[in-house]
Amino acid sequence: MQHYITLECTSCKSRNYTVIKNKKINKDKLVLNKYCPVERKHTKHKEIK
Repeated sequence: MQHYITLECTSCKSRNYTVIKNKKINKDKLVLNKYCPVERKHTKHKEIK
């Protein structure tokens, strides 16, 4: 059962990415190190609703 989720930058709070997540396998919230175009560097991006 796959769902689209949005990732939000932890430092600037911009919503930059959407990814597909399987909620049966990954029950915890995702935290990925992604490139933030607003800050122009790699930052942590957390899953939001």
